[in-house]
This record gives sequence, structure tokens and C-alpha cells, in this order.
Amino acid sequence: MSSLQDPIREGLKRGWKVLGGAHGVLPEKITCDVAIIGSGAGAGITAELLTRAGLKVVMVEEGPLKSSTDFNQKEAEAYPSLYQESAGRKTEDKAITILQGRCVGGSTTVNWTSSFRTPASTLNYWQQHFGLSDYTSDALAPYFQQAETRLNIGTWLTPPNENNDLLRRGAAKLGIPAAAISRNVKGCWNLGSCGMGCPTNAKQSMLVTTIPAALDLGATLLVETRAQTFELANGRVQSVKCVAVKPNGASVEAVSSATTIVAEHFVLSAGAINSAALLLRSHAPDPHGRLGTRTFLHPVVMSAAIMEQRVQAWAGAPQTIYTDHFMDTQPIDGPIGFKLEAPPLHPVIFASTVSGYGQAQADLLAKFPHTHVLLALLRDGFHEQAAGGRVKLRADGSALLDYPLTDFVMEGARRALLAMMEIQFAAGARQVLPLHEMARPYTGWTEAKQAVDALPMKPLLTKVVSAHVMGGCGMAGSEKLGVTRPNGLHWQLDNLSIHDGSIFPTSIGANPQLSIYGTVNRLAQGLAQRLSGKALTLA
Repeated sequence: MSSLQDPIREGLKRGWKVLGGAHGVLPEKITCDVAIIGSGAGAGITAELLTRAGLKVVMVEEGPLKSSTDFNQKEAEAYPSLYQESAGRKTEDKAITILQGRCVGGSTTVNWTSSFRTPASTLNYWQQHFGLSDYTSDALAPYFQQAETRLNIGTWLTPPNENNDLLRRGAAKLGIPAAAISRNVKGCWNLGSCGMGCPTNAKQSMLVTTIPAALDLGATLLVETRAQTFELANGRVQSVKCVAVKPNGASVEAVSSATTIVAEHFVLSAGAINSAALLLRSHAPDPHGRLGTRTFLHPVVMSAAIMEQRVQAWAGAPQTIYTDHFMDTQPIDGPIGFKLEAPPLHPVIFASTVSGYGQAQADLLAKFPHTHVLLALLRDGFHEQAAGGRVKLRADGSALLDYPLTDFVMEGARRALLAMMEIQFAAGARQVLPLHEMARPYTGWTEAKQAVDALPMKPLLTKVVSAHVMGGCGMAGSEKLGVTRPNGLHWQLDNLSIHDGSIFPTSIGANPQLSIYGTVNRLAQGLAQRLSGKALTLA
């Protein structure tokens, strides 16, 4: 891999303006047209469009700048350096583990490339319940198309790996439709290590697309720099106070470790949880108590299976097959629906997720090459008993998410476990193990169904994870219903836009990266027009 060109290192050699960490000491003060907090999906799209509009842009990223030279498919290095809290971020009660990026490119650098447009049913719900009358499939279609072209999002033409094909075959035997997932890749080597950073630069993340484009046009990137607070006055953001942090997020104790950024406009793209936390630390106006509420996760439950043949779920494109059967067959506001996908397996993340310990876990890990796993994304946000969580602050000002796993959500988790196990047995599983502390391996569908029907579906007993964080600064057509206006502006702060997944008023019901790309493309084009008078498109 080291013989491949590294576009990040090449850009640094060309003179990109990058400061922070090993790249240089932060200045005491920076003045610009637009300051963007974050460097993930929303920030990258926004940065490219605003710099193309001729605006002076500064991006602030808490995590480090890593590149393909650093990505070596080693979990022990990737998780501490690329993820929030070393891939161990948890909800307040420790019942949900959250995988969320913390590096240049944000979660786009470490996600599994699954790309879905926002479902029409989700958009319809937003129109009816949050006054977002212009958020229709037709209105968003050109912005999705531009993002898909710019980021090479399209059908994955290589046959699915065995891990994904087992989902397809098992579903087909039960008469359940399954389809292919679009991916944002170009010249993919099919290595399967997308979650540890792409070592070949095939994944068209913000790290190798929009952020380099912005830097080539003169933008400044601050890395290992945390935006602590906005300074507010007269209904506007005056500046953002930032501090230097170490690559692991710990504070740097030095006189020269702080900087103030003064801008005409500010864009908050720190990601759900972090965007709300920054506004909470800043004591942002919140007259209707919406800030930080309705933060969604797509709570994920999983089922592992042992197959006769080798599955080698670590090899090949991570996610290429899905089924929405268990969402499409019921009302959106009925019993919680779920999307089924097949995640990649790598030893550290697998061993830290499956239940059991000692000899039982050793026996399970011995069968790792034959292991298949399905996951279910629970569609939260469409029922009063699935109202998501609330972002809080710890004593030190860091973010914490309180996310109640209600009986309504957990009954959906039970149905999801049953659905996944039935598909796995239909696909030829010898044993199936739903990830629950009180479950054990089952060798037949009847036995497994009876056992899971009897399991107590409680937090901490049921293994729940998430990699999709949304909401907390929700959009709405009325300030009583949301934090953010339909055009991305904060309802009470005239020069603050929010451009990330935190603006979604519910979960998406699908992997959210393309929803962020398309929605923010629309918002950023509008912002560029207002600030510069220039009409731009992404592609």
C-alpha cells in the first residue's frame, strides 16, 4: 500500500494551510468569512462550495489528520486514532456503544460506504409533523444526483462476499426481497477494511474529495483543535473559542494552545451529539427546549451464526445487500421497523461486541472464519415511545447522550432478532447466537424462536450498538418545533448555520451519509448564494 500516492501528503507538500498538532502552533486569532466546525459529511460539502464561491474559509477539526499512508488495516491503531472515545463512546447508562468518527473527514473516513437517498416515507413524515413542506423527493433529487456524481456513488458491480450473499440467499428462501446497496468508491480494491480508513484512497470520503478541493482553493484547516464555545451577542455569533488537544482528545496545557476565530458566518458541522454539545456549552438560546432533544441512533441489535463453509466476513466490500422488508410492511408510526444488513467482522470489534467470556467466547472466536452476522437498524423517531435521546454535558463540558431504551424499542429488538435468526437458519446456519447476555447458541429455528420469545429484552442484557447519530438540532418550519430553519439557519442566531446529521428531525431509516450529502448540498448552495451572490452546484 505504501507505494500508492498519498493525496494528503502531496497536498501538504504543495503548501496547504494546515495548523494544529504537528502541523504548527495555533495563532492567537484568525479572521475569515466563514468558520466551519467539523470536517465530516456536512462540513466537507459546505467547505468545497463556499471556497468555490470565493469565500475565505477556516475548518476546525478536533481529531487528527490521518491519510492512506497511516491506514494499515490494524484495529488496534485505527480505533484510538480515528473514532470518538477510541470507538468506545457510550450512552449515559452504558447500554449502547456508539461508533462515531473523530478525524479529518469525520465518520466518512471510517464508514462502510453504504449510500441511500432519504426514503420518501421519512420525508413525508417530516412534511406532516415538522412543517418541512419543501423537503420532498422531487425537490431533493437534483442535490442527491450532484452528490452521487461528485462522490462516485453507484451500484457495486462486484458479486457480494459470502457474508452479504448469505443475507440474500436466506431472505430469498423466505420470500423476502433483498437488494444491492450503492457505495461511494472509485477503483475499490475490495479489501473490506473501510472502517479503519481506506489504504488505497478508493473510498470517496471527505478526506480525499471535498476537503482537498477546499484546501487547494486556499481554505485553512485546524486539526487537533476543539471548538469549545461560541461567543454570542445580539442574536449573533461573534467568535468561536478553540483549544488545542492531543491526538487522543486530551487537553494541551500550554499558553499558546488557544485561538479565537472571528467570522462573518459560522457553520456548525460537528456531528450529532457534538453539535448540540457545543451549543449547550455556549448557552445558546433555546426558548422552546428543543436543543439536544430528539437525538437518534438507529439502535442496532445483531445475530451471529456459524456456517458449515468459511464466510471470511472480514474480506470484501463490507455492506452490499440489504432488505427493508421489515420497514415496508408496516406503518411508519406503528411498531418500530428495522432495516437488515450484514456488517463486516474484524477480531477486536467482534470480540468486544459478542456476549460471553472465558471458554465460551474462546470457542466462539475459534469459529471466527465461519461466522456470519446480521444487524438490524431500528428506525427510531416516528413514535412517541421511540423519541430518541437527549444530549447533556458532563462536569467538564464534554458531551453525554442519555438514550432510554423503552419497552417499545426493545420489543422491536426482539422482533429483529427473530427475523435475523430465521434468515440465518434459512441460509444454512448450523448454529445461531442472538447477541444477548442470556442467550446461547441454538441449533434449530423452533428452539431459537422459543428461547428469544422468552428472553427479557432489557438494556445491558441485550447487546445494542450504533454507528448512525442524528438529530439534536432538528430542522422545522416553526421555531417551536426545531432548532434549525428549513434553510439551515439557526432559529435564534442570525449568522449560524447547522449543516450535519444533527438537523434531521427523526432518524433516516437508512444509513445516513447520503442524506447528509444531499441535504447539506442544498443548504450550502443556498448559503453560498446569500453570502457571495454566486450560484453554484456541487458537481
